[in-house]
Amino acid sequence: MKNRLCFLIGLVGLLSLAQDKKASHTYLDFNYFGSNIALHNKEILHLITDRPEGFIFSWNKKTFGEKSWQQRYNYPDYGASLLFQDLKNENLGRIYGLYAHYNFYLFKRNVTLRVAQGLVYNTNPYDKFTNPKNIAFGSDILSSTLLMLNYKKERLFNRFGLQAGVTFVHYSNASVKAPNTSVNTIGLNVGVTYNLETDEPERIANLKDETFTERIKFNVAFRSGINESDVIGSGQFPFYILSAYADKRLSHFSALQFGTDVFFSTFLKELIYYRSVSFPELEVSGDEDYRRVGVFVGHELFVNKLSVITQLGYYVYYPYDFEGRTYIRVGLKRYFGNRWFGALTLKSHAAKAEAVELGIGVRL
Repeated sequence: MKNRLCFLIGLVGLLSLAQDKKASHTYLDFNYFGSNIALHNKEILHLITDRPEGFIFSWNKKTFGEKSWQQRYNYPDYGASLLFQDLKNENLGRIYGLYAHYNFYLFKRNVTLRVAQGLVYNTNPYDKFTNPKNIAFGSDILSSTLLMLNYKKERLFNRFGLQAGVTFVHYSNASVKAPNTSVNTIGLNVGVTYNLETDEPERIANLKDETFTERIKFNVAFRSGINESDVIGSGQFPFYILSAYADKRLSHFSALQFGTDVFFSTFLKELIYYRSVSFPELEVSGDEDYRRVGVFVGHELFVNKLSVITQLGYYVYYPYDFEGRTYIRVGLKRYFGNRWFGALTLKSHAAKAEAVELGIGVRL
């Protein structure tokens, strides 16, 4: 009851932010969704006992083309969302989440794609004494990605509108603490929208067709964080990553990347030692180097001062076999001026997360 009261207070606070004497061109939406837990890992089969359900309450601010990026992306919305989801299993518990999001419009603005990233609180994480069955969540604070694809019609009844579509939600702590098999839910949603203003200004459409390219630029980045191997109780250890890469800006939207990473993943030192003394059949000597070196190619998608990066890498120095020689990095960058940037990224091997990385860098 206390958790739900706090959540309702948050809803009221979000509503108060939306009440502005000046025209803010904002709208609210409320969505109910029912879903299924995707069986991406057979180890969580015992946690799938019913169909989760929940709701998402959102504040959205419209754009009208005052800045060029808004016109290039067909006048998207941006805002914040509050989520509640009951996972319908006493071991998994319930989820309370806060997200930042963009809504992108498609098909003559009848279809919206919401892309959201945030943090959530899980009410019943793994505990070796009180909740040993929850191998999905090793911690109560998790990162989460939310995607919603909706067919939407605004102002059907005065300021009210309707929307319906498909919702995907991913919960994981990115191996910050074991266990972490994570949970994905996929389902259907239906909701109502409410515009806070009676009318809207005309959208600005003065963008000129122009090509945009830059010469090749060089980047240096440093990333760090903590993580833990899949061995529960093995401990959290820091990691350090040095990256150097070149990028070529192709347009206002995208750039290509090519570079190298050097990984100092100290959790591997503990894992190598543990396997050398506990599993002699694995033929691990304990002297294997925990460091790795990879090369990668990548793409960067620019949205205002933010960008979305996707990279595919291959270890060229790989003295100890851990989850295969290929790796993936996805995440967000935020530029501060023309040179400096911060980054929040997830590194994984296929669908298995290794670490969430917090980084800083410079574009020379």
